[in-house]
Amino acid sequence: MEGQQDDNTQIDDIRDIPLMLWLVPWFGVIIPNLTGLLGPLGVRDLKYWFGYLCFVTLAYAIWWGNRWLYLRQRRYFDWFQRPISKIITVLFANIFYTAPVTFLWCWLWYRVAGLPLDWEALKDTTLFNVIAVIFITHVYETAFLIKDRESDLLRLAKLEQSRALAELEALKNQVDPHFMFNSLNTLSHLVNTDQPLAQEFIEKLADVYRYILQSKEKDLVQLVEEIQFLNNYFDLLRLRFGNSIQLWVENQEQSLQFLPPISLQLLLENAVKHNGFDENTPLKIRVTCHHDHLLFINNKRKKQGIEVASNGIGLKNLNDRFQLLLQQSIEVRENVHEFLVKLPLVNLERL
Repeated sequence: MEGQQDDNTQIDDIRDIPLMLWLVPWFGVIIPNLTGLLGPLGVRDLKYWFGYLCFVTLAYAIWWGNRWLYLRQRRYFDWFQRPISKIITVLFANIFYTAPVTFLWCWLWYRVAGLPLDWEALKDTTLFNVIAVIFITHVYETAFLIKDRESDLLRLAKLEQSRALAELEALKNQVDPHFMFNSLNTLSHLVNTDQPLAQEFIEKLADVYRYILQSKEKDLVQLVEEIQFLNNYFDLLRLRFGNSIQLWVENQEQSLQFLPPISLQLLLENAVKHNGFDENTPLKIRVTCHHDHLLFINNKRKKQGIEVASNGIGLKNLNDRFQLLLQQSIEVRENVHEFLVKLPLVNLERL
């Protein structure tokens, strides 16, 4: 196959030496008995055992020679791109190496053993050897096709992993501008209405943004950290909205659970963005932690005036990150009164 590894690396991939050491001697023992190469020699004759040594040596010579030829042709002929050329080349190499080597070796055996040349036995031995070589070559080709398939699957898996990591990094990078856009809008409002509060907001914003920068280096964070970040971010919102926004977190001791970072903050942003609220009709948010999931629930308050259009980052971004990291999707449900998002959690033991 064009562009393949060198011969030694290829054959090391299928580890054929143990098979060769075990199987080849059997060819050197069985074929001479089937074809009558030993003639009238018996077990008491030294030439009988010398004959077996010669034929086992012949079997190794045929195996190694055809093995080398097979690996050489694999560098130039791809089974899927040039199948006819490959078949012709393999058959040609097998026959025109195996047949002459078998014939000459057996002829020398008859000369050394002092036996009359048995053309029928010689012809049968050559035919048996050629058939055996074609069969073994087929086994090699099957083994390499399986290995090539495994390599292709591994390569595809690595490409898919690289694609997923690149996509995840892009999704992570989208969090920053989304967060900063909303925070700067809030800061702009406070600067015009309450400058001391704006100063406090800037200090808390620095703490919150520090967590965002740190979390960019992580794919998953502990739930307890994420809830702490949610509380810090909620403090920012309280500086602007006062008692018109309320938050409850229940069962937050699930410290062994993990989830993608900035998940809860995005849900909180989404709730603030798409609801109208004031101190008389506050936005109420409840976060409940369970063993394998988290529920984020907020009441729905119709926003006065023109609805703010979504830029498509929020929930889709969050769902994409959960699918990439946990192979699970978030679940969104809503009715007239409530909006609910269910986030999967993963246990530390599964990481």
